[in-house]
Amino acid sequence: MSFDVARIRQDFPILGSMVRGKPLVFLDSGASAQKPRAVVQAMVRSMEERYANVHRGAYQLSEAATADYEAARAAVARFLNAADPREVIFTGNSTAAINLVAHSWGRGVMRPGQAVLISELEHHANIVPWQMLRDDGRGIELRVCRVTDSGELDMEDLAAKLADGKVGLVSIAHMSNVLGTVVPAERIVAMAHAAGAKVLFDGSQAVVHRKVDMQALGADFYVFTGHKLYGPTGIGVLWARLEHQERMPPFLGGGDMIASVSFERTTWAEPPAKFEAGTPPIVEAVGLHAAIDYVTAIGMPAVEAHERTLVDHAMRRLSDIDGLSLLGAAQDRGGVFAFGLDNAHAHDLATLLDRAGIAVRAGRHCAEPLHARFGVEGGTCRASFGLYTTEAEIDYLAEALTKAREFFS
Repeated sequence: MSFDVARIRQDFPILGSMVRGKPLVFLDSGASAQKPRAVVQAMVRSMEERYANVHRGAYQLSEAATADYEAARAAVARFLNAADPREVIFTGNSTAAINLVAHSWGRGVMRPGQAVLISELEHHANIVPWQMLRDDGRGIELRVCRVTDSGELDMEDLAAKLADGKVGLVSIAHMSNVLGTVVPAERIVAMAHAAGAKVLFDGSQAVVHRKVDMQALGADFYVFTGHKLYGPTGIGVLWARLEHQERMPPFLGGGDMIASVSFERTTWAEPPAKFEAGTPPIVEAVGLHAAIDYVTAIGMPAVEAHERTLVDHAMRRLSDIDGLSLLGAAQDRGGVFAFGLDNAHAHDLATLLDRAGIAVRAGRHCAEPLHARFGVEGGTCRASFGLYTTEAEIDYLAEALTKAREFFS
């Protein structure tokens, strides 16, 4: 379909809501995106007509639910242009996916004396699991690549930290949830592989804004979460090459991840079942499938083109506001803007914007080290766009910020 934002907005019932008597202007999609009617309806239909536990029942309803669950896996594989649906592991969210890699690859495959290399761009979900790995006495080092003043990855520093060949894994945000910076992913993969390191990308933001192709990217692991991609909470994805899954021990033990169990020993199921212990997110997988179908029908290139227009418009409008400071100025960025206003605390500013019906996030956005890097430890406000965001909403935000500047001055 052609990209018609007015028509697309009709698919999202919540966008017709009122906040404090004002039309809702939802600019917090980076935290969690709104859901199109197609996702809601698919999940309701699953619960009303096709619900049963999966992989376990010999009856028709269980077989139908299993088919729906595995169809969702196949849809994710197509969405990522993965070579094999077995490369797709369902998790609870991106955080769970990164923890799975930290446990199963970091503790099960990496060797003492190796290092994990992250960056100053990272969300806490891509910092804390590696700190826990570093601190558990296995001899794994944690290195941090610098970010430039413009908010881009310092590629010279990345090369320097890879140079000794001790880095076993590079784990980097594909797109920053604070600065909107899109990193040069294929170049990072080439540099890391040349130094003997594997690569994980946190794609929680990137898959929402850009077409992502696993075969072209060449990474080893990729994670994202359903609720930012217009799907439900409670489901995330770890894409992992099959040869890596074969080497990784399970993260969680229990039902459905086993081949056989006795009191003497347990043998594991084949990947990806080996990493999906217990009853999985069945209805959530159906919702994620519907969300993927929805954005695929629109077309990710069209979504990206729409967002580039929004980013250019936002840069013009927000840069013209006296006293407003934008965090970062990357050349390649998505629809995420963190900002501060002179004399205004981020939470106070967000509260004032809420009175105008504008929803933005305030705080440090689960990226405290990045805020410290830019000297704004008190936090920022963040406006993040979805495919339903309009230029008129950005204009309304700019007008509200201009009024807020007058209020706080």
